[in-house]
This record gives sequence, C-alpha cells and structure tokens, in this order.
Amino acid sequence: MASSMVRATVRLAVSKRKIQATRAALTLTRSAVQKIKQLLKDKADHVSVGVKVGVRTRGCNGLSHALEDTKSKGDSDEEVVRDGVRVFIEKKAQLTLLGTEMDYIEDKLSSEFVFNNPNIKGTCGCGESFNI
Repeated sequence: MASSMVRATVRLAVSKRKIQATRAALTLTRSAVQKIKQLLKDKADHVSVGVKVGVRTRGCNGLSHALEDTKSKGDSDEEVVRDGVRVFIEKKAQLTLLGTEMDYIEDKLSSEFVFNNPNIKGTCGCGESFNI
C-alpha cells in the first residue's frame, strides 16, 4: 500500500495563543480543511477517503506527528469530520492528541501542517519532535 507522507511540525500551545478545551479529540482550522481537500483531490488514484494522523517514535525529543492519506477507517481509529473532510486518529495517538488543533500555515519559506497541542511538555529546537 503506497501512501504519501506530509511534513508537520509542533508548537507549544502556550506560545502565542491559548487553546480552548473542546470535546473533540482534534479540531481542524479552515486552512487545514482546505489543504486536506486539495491534497486528496490531487491524488492520482482518487480512492483516499481521508487523512490518518498518528504519532511515531523518532526525533531528538521522542515523538513526532505522522500524516498519511488512507483508504479506510481502522477498527479503533477515532474519526473527526469537518466540512466533508475526514481525519482519522490512530488508537496509539488518541490520548496524545486530545484537545489538539491542527492548522496549515504557509509563509515565504515554508508550508506545513502545525499541531497546537496543549499536552506537549517540550519540543526539540527544530520543532519536529516533542515529549509529553
């Protein structure tokens, strides 16, 4: 099964703004929804139904977010739907991502998904890995 990986970074939730607690496991900004729609539309196979979010052990601080397109929902995946976009959270990542806001940011030098996670205790210097 071929899947594409997308680059993502982390930011401490306390850095610039306060994130409000929500009942959703993961909230999506309008920018993130639009980018996911574009990524899924641009797929050549057109069979992807959504994006799967997970947590992998890697980086200098322990954990890193992972994104990939998916063709189906796993048995124990949590599903978040906004404006027709389906995001599935792997079971292993559900507690880690609880209350997280997923955003998509573009500037002159980069474009990336950013996870504003209130559960993070620290990040590495480059912002690609975190610990809880």
